[in-house]
Amino acid sequence: MKMPRKAESHILPDVLRPGLKLVFCGTAAGKRSAAERAYYAHPGNLFWRALHEAGLTPRQLSPSEFPQLPDYGIGLTDLAKRHSGNDDELPRDAFDVPALIAKIERHAPRLLAFTSKNAARAVLGRTVHYGLQTEVIGTTQLFVLPSPSGQARGHWILAPWLMLSERVRKL
Repeated sequence: MKMPRKAESHILPDVLRPGLKLVFCGTAAGKRSAAERAYYAHPGNLFWRALHEAGLTPRQLSPSEFPQLPDYGIGLTDLAKRHSGNDDELPRDAFDVPALIAKIERHAPRLLAFTSKNAARAVLGRTVHYGLQTEVIGTTQLFVLPSPSGQARGHWILAPWLMLSERVRKL
C-alpha cells in the first residue's frame, strides 16, 4: 500500500490560517527559495519590495521573515508544493489545483492573488488579465498580478499591486 506524502515533503510550508485578508499564490518555489527555505528569496525577485511599495506591509520584509506575514493579514502558498524551479522545468503534473482550491475553501481568505498569469491560468483554465477576476473560490475573490520574478522583469509593472492594495484596504 502506498502511503500519502506528508506536509514535510513540501518545499516551502503553506502560511495559511482562517481570517486572512489576502493569500498570495505562486507556481513553485524557485531554486534560491528552495535552497533558503524562504518564499521569493532570489535577490532579483521584486515580491517583498512590491509588498511594501504597495502599502501591504509597513516596511520591506526580508524573505526569511515570511512566517510573520499573517501578522499583516497575509498568507502564502504555491501550486507546486513538492517541486521547485522555473515553470518550464517543472513536471507536467506539478500543479495541484484541487489541493489549492481545498485550502482556499477551508481557510477562506477574502482575496487570493496569483503572483503570475501562469499560476492564474493553471487554476482558471483560461487566458487571464491583471486585476480582479470574475470567478471566486467559495467566498474568496481572485486577483492576478504580474510576476515579481526577475526573469519576468520585461512584464513588470507595480500598478496591479497598487490596485490590489486598494482593494485590501476596502475589505
